[in-house]
This record gives sequence, structure tokens and C-alpha cells, in this order.
Amino acid sequence: MNILVTGGAGFIGSHTCLELLNAGHDVIVVDNLSNSSEESLKRVEELTGKSILFYQVDLLDYSALDEIFDKNKVDAVIHFAGLKAVGESVHIPLRYYHNNLTGTFNLLDCMQKHEVFNLVFSSSATVYGTPEKLPITEDFPLSTTNPYGTTKLMIEQILQDLYVSDSRFSIVILRYFNPIGAHESGRIGEDPSGIPNNLLPYIAQVATGKLKQVSVYGNDYPTIDGTGVRDYIHVVDLSLGHLKAIEKKAGNPGVYIYNLGTGRGYSVLEMIHAFEKACGKELPYQIVDRRPGDVAACYSNPEKAKRELGWEAKYDIEKMCQDAWNWQSHNPDGYRQ
Repeated sequence: MNILVTGGAGFIGSHTCLELLNAGHDVIVVDNLSNSSEESLKRVEELTGKSILFYQVDLLDYSALDEIFDKNKVDAVIHFAGLKAVGESVHIPLRYYHNNLTGTFNLLDCMQKHEVFNLVFSSSATVYGTPEKLPITEDFPLSTTNPYGTTKLMIEQILQDLYVSDSRFSIVILRYFNPIGAHESGRIGEDPSGIPNNLLPYIAQVATGKLKQVSVYGNDYPTIDGTGVRDYIHVVDLSLGHLKAIEKKAGNPGVYIYNLGTGRGYSVLEMIHAFEKACGKELPYQIVDRRPGDVAACYSNPEKAKRELGWEAKYDIEKMCQDAWNWQSHNPDGYRQ
């Protein structure tokens, strides 16, 4: 298939492009490079021996996006592109709503116009808000605690409404939390612009000496050690989940929703200690105030994905940290060498 990947130069996007190419698909990437690097795509091409058609285009630019669909035969779309920092979204909500929603409207409009009906949407388990019990299954009530999560939830609703209006669409919604790790080659990995918003790249930059210490946001949550508990997933497992979703559901009209995860949560301190083991050094951390919009614990039950897609996570926390350290230690400045 010819698969268009929005946000394909980003962390999850680049790893997914690699798995798509390895599975024999052709890949078109649309990315504005606001929080990513074209270098990631060059390295994916090196690792696979295959080429990617890349357009540096913002989804807010409708005419440029429309032209891409005009010029290329697209069989399916995987939609990653969007702003994604929880804390930042609380401070600049309008930017998040405008970017994430309008970009998606433009994408869906182009898809419908060009009769491309296969979509995998990269959502987030943040749409479950503060869950009443754990682990989370796909039928849990939905709510959000921050504007980033609200954009994901709104898009999910829009996709369901779209299918009701046009039953030619096959739409897969994937909900997950924190992708970490990196490709085992150490050639591609997470390379956030500026100071990382996510825990693991922050820990990794402390390990290389780039940052002084890890800030642990709150230690008074009702969890194993008082720090927030999240469902971490190896980025390669997550990428393979997107591949499975495309291959299993393309051409099967409907809206399909799956959790992708390992089925268990890890606390912030457990993550720090696992990374210490991977890098062989003690890492300084400091307890600071809770972050606005965060919940105490969230991890999901991925059984439905296993049952219907034949997908399950293979890699544990040790492997996630080993691969993340392999990437970070060989690329301390990310793609900016």
C-alpha cells in the first residue's frame, strides 16, 4: 500500500515509517518539522535501504496538503501530527485547539475529496481522564483533564461522526500513553526540541550530563511510591501496532478502537531506577510540585488489540531503557550532530 504518514519525521512517526517500509509498503511523509528532524527520515532510509517521499508541509496549509493528494495515489493514512505536551496545552489551549483540530479537519477533507477511506488515528489514553479503576478497557467513560487530551477526544468524536455520515471509511483509533525506547540500531530515537516534556528523554539527558537533575512532579499521589504511574510502551511495539491496524482493518469499513500497552504501569521512580540500571550510574532527581492536568495513575488493558489485531507488546521496561540509552549515548545532541 501507499501510506501517507502525518508527523512521520517525529519519534513514533519515524519508527512507524521504518516498520511500514520493512513490511513492503511505500511511505509518503507530511511533516512541518516543528518538533522533528528530516535527518530521522534519512536514517530510516539508511536502515531499510528504501526511500521515503517527504513533504515539509503543515496540515494547516490546506492547498499544499490537497496538492500532495493530487500528486500521489494514497491508499491509507496514519495521522500522528499534532502538538502533544500536556503541561503546555494548559497554558496555551487556543494554539492546541487550532493546530490539532484544524489540521485534522484539513486532512479528513482531503481524504474524502480524494476518496482515501483508510485511516489510523494516533490518539491517547489521556482521553480516559481520571479512571475510576485500573486497568482501563476501551469501554471506559471518556473525559479529559487537559486541553491536549481534549483535542484527542474531540477528534475521536469527529471520526465517529464522519463514519456515520460516510460508511466507506475504515477508521482505527489507537489509545496509548508513553512511548519510550528507540530502534535497537541506536540510529533513530526521541529528539525533542528544547527541554523535553516527556519523562524518559528528560532522564536520558540527565544521564548524559546535558541536564542537571530529573524533576519528579509530585510524590503525594495514592500510588506505590507516591509518584505518578503510567503505562510505558516500547516505541517499536507501538509502531508495529500501527502497522497491524493498517494491515488488518484497511478496506473493512467501521470505527475500531484499541488500547496499546503492556498492561501494567510503572511509577516515575521505578523508571528512574530502571534507567540507572541501563546506564550504570546514579541519577539525581528532585521532587517538585504536581504538574497541572496530571492524574495519579493510568495504564490500560491491551487484550482487545491482542484478540482482534493479533498484536501484543514484546519488550519490557529493561529493554525500553537499554534502547533509549543506546540512542541517547550515541546521539547526545539528537539529530543535531
